[in-house]
Amino acid sequence: MSLQDAPRTAPTAADVRRWRRYLADERAEAAVYRNLSTRRTGEEREILAALAEAEGRHEQHWLDLLGDDVGRPLRGSLRTRVLAALAKRFGSVFVLALMQRAEDRSPYADDDDATARMAADERIHGEVVRGLANRGRMRLSGTFRAAVFGANDGLVSNLALIIGISASGADRHFVLLSGIAGLLAGALSMGAGEYVSVRSQRELLDASAPHPDAGRAVADLDVDANELALVYRARGMDEAAAQEHAAEVLGGRTVTAATATDEHEAVGSGTSAAVSSFCFFASGAIIPVLPYLFGLEGWPAIVLAAVLVGIALLGTGAVVGVLSGASPLKRALRQLAIGFGAAVVTYGLGLLFGTGSA
Repeated sequence: MSLQDAPRTAPTAADVRRWRRYLADERAEAAVYRNLSTRRTGEEREILAALAEAEGRHEQHWLDLLGDDVGRPLRGSLRTRVLAALAKRFGSVFVLALMQRAEDRSPYADDDDATARMAADERIHGEVVRGLANRGRMRLSGTFRAAVFGANDGLVSNLALIIGISASGADRHFVLLSGIAGLLAGALSMGAGEYVSVRSQRELLDASAPHPDAGRAVADLDVDANELALVYRARGMDEAAAQEHAAEVLGGRTVTAATATDEHEAVGSGTSAAVSSFCFFASGAIIPVLPYLFGLEGWPAIVLAAVLVGIALLGTGAVVGVLSGASPLKRALRQLAIGFGAAVVTYGLGLLFGTGSA
C-alpha cells in the first residue's frame, strides 16, 4: 500500500482551522492575480492568469483535505484582502511588490500538510512576481527616485533649517521667511539639478545606441569579409557568437542591434524627473513651515514641526520599503532616524551660533 493510500488520522480542530485559513488565503491570492491580470495585456496578463490558476490548484488541495469540514467560506487574512482591493482598484507595482513579500513568507515549507510541490510553487511564485514587479520598478524608477529624494530632502533640509534658526533666537517672522526661502531655493535647485542629471544620462545612452543609418549599409557588406561581426564584438560578444549573429543578420539583410530603449525607461524623462523633484521637494519642505504659518513659535512650533516631519518620513520610508520588497517598518524607521539625526545636528549648531552671537 502506497503512502498516499494509507489511512489518515482524523484531523484535529486546530488542523481544520489552519486548513480553512490556508484555503481562504489561496482564494484571496488567486483573486489578487485575477484582478491584476485584467489590468495587464499580452505576456504579463498570461503570467498573472497562470499564477491565479496555480493558486487554484493549491485551493483544491485544502478542499480535498477538509472534505466535509470545509464549512462556510472564511475571509482571507486582512493583508490579502487589502491586496485584493488594491489590485481591483489600482493594479499598481505596489501591489506586486506586496505580493512578492507575501509569496516569500509562505508557511508551506514548514507545514507537513502542504506538499513539497506546493512549497516549491510558492517560492517560484515569489520569483515570478519579483520579475513582474521589477518591470514596473524599471518603468517608474527615474521619476520615483526623483520624487522620493525630493520629498525627503525637503522634509529634512527645511526642518533642519527652521529649527536651527529657531534655536539661534530668531523671531517667528524671520523663521517663516527663512523656511519659505529654503523651500523655493531648494525646490528650484532640485528640479534644475535633476533635469540636468537625467538629460545628461540619456544623452550618454543615445551616444551608445547604434547609428540610425547603419542599417542601410548592411545590404552592401561583403558577405565573405563579414565586418559586421566587429560591431558585435565591440559591443561585448565573443568572437564566435559575434560571427554567428552577424551571419544571421546578413542572411536576413536586417539589423538587429540592441538599442538603449530599456535603459531610457530606467532613467526616465528629464522633464518629469525635474517636475517631480520640484513638486515633491516643495511638498516636503512646506510641512515644517506649517506651524509657523499658523502663528506658533518657539518650542511648540519646533515640536509640532518635528512630529509632522516624523510622520511624513515614516510614510516615505514605508513606501520605499514596499516598492523594494523589503520591510516597510524597517525602512520607515531608518528614514526617521536619518532625518531626525540631521535635524538634531543642525539644532545643536543653531544653539552654538546663537549663544556665541549673544
